[in-house]
Amino acid sequence: MPPIYIVQQNTRLRIRNRRLQVELEQDDGSVEILASTPLAQVSEVILLGNISLTTPAIDALLDQESQVIFLGASGEYRGRLIGRLTPHVPLRRAQYRRLEDPAFCLEMAKGFVAAKLAHQRALLMRHNREEPQPEISRVVEQMQAAISQVPRKTNLPALRGVEGSGTAVYFRGFRHLFDPAWGFTDRNRRPPADPVNVLLSFGYTLLAELCSSAVQSAGLDPYAGFLHEVAYNRPALGLDLAEEFRPVVDGVVLWACRSGQVTPADFSPGTPDRPIVLGNEGKRRFLQAYEQRMEQTYTHPLRGVKFPIRLCILEQARQLASRMLDGLAGYQGMGFR
Repeated sequence: MPPIYIVQQNTRLRIRNRRLQVELEQDDGSVEILASTPLAQVSEVILLGNISLTTPAIDALLDQESQVIFLGASGEYRGRLIGRLTPHVPLRRAQYRRLEDPAFCLEMAKGFVAAKLAHQRALLMRHNREEPQPEISRVVEQMQAAISQVPRKTNLPALRGVEGSGTAVYFRGFRHLFDPAWGFTDRNRRPPADPVNVLLSFGYTLLAELCSSAVQSAGLDPYAGFLHEVAYNRPALGLDLAEEFRPVVDGVVLWACRSGQVTPADFSPGTPDRPIVLGNEGKRRFLQAYEQRMEQTYTHPLRGVKFPIRLCILEQARQLASRMLDGLAGYQGMGFR
C-alpha cells in the first residue's frame, strides 16, 4: 500500500475507532476532521512539517509495524519512528563479512554505478527522440563513455569519480529538457536554489527513505553500504539501492514541470537557509505525481514478473540479500529503457 502523506501544517494524528484520523483545531476551539483511514490500511505515514501524533496513535502504529517518517516542511529528512528490527542475524552477519572484503565491495559498487548511469542515459535518449537536441546527443555519447569506464576501475575512489563526473554530464543534458522559465541550469542542493532543484531534492529524500525501508524489510542493515561510505546516521545501503532509481524521480519532476502539475507560481521566496519554498498545494500535486509513477508497473529482470516500481525496489533489496548470503558480488540493474 502507498504511504499516507500529511502536508497540512498544525494538524494532529489520533486514533478513533481503529481509524487514523487527521485533525485540525480551529480558532474557536472546534476540531475539523481532514481525513480518516482504517488503521489496517496504513502501511506508512510521512509527515511534512509541524504535525503531531498522540501517544495512542504512536502505540497503534508501532503495534502494527507501520513506520512514521518525519520530514521538514521543505522535504528534508528529520527522522523516523519504527518498530522492532527484523530478526535476520545470519543475514546481517553475512553482510558485515562482505563489507570486510574490498573486492566484493568494489563489485557491488560497480553494479550500482553502472545501473544508475545507464538509466540516466536512457532517460535522456527517450526524451531526445521527441525533439532531438545536439547538446543532449553529445551528453548521451559522453555518458556511454563513462559507463564503459566502470568495469575498469580498481578502487572505490576512482569508481566514485566516474559516478560523479558522469552524473555532472547527465545534468548538463537534463537541464535542456526544461523551459528556461524554470531557471534550471545545474544540480545544486543544501539548499536547492531554484524550483526544479527543490523538487529533485524532495523526490530524492522520499526515494532514499523508500529504499532504506526496502533494505530493512529484506533483513539487511540499511546503514552498512558499499558505494556510499559508512558514516554515522547515513543509510549507506539504502542510498546505494536508490542510485539506479534516481532517474525515476527525475522523470517525475520533468513530467510535473512540463505538464503543469507543478508551476513556478507554486514556489515563493524564503529565507537564506531555504531560498525557494514549495507551497502546500504544489507539494500535494507533486506527491500525487510521485505516487502515480511508483505504482506504474515494470517487468523485474530477475523475477520476470510485472511489479509496481515500489515493489521492484523491494525485489532489488532482496537481490542484495541473496548476494550477501551466496557471496556472489555484483548487482543487476532494472534495465530501464
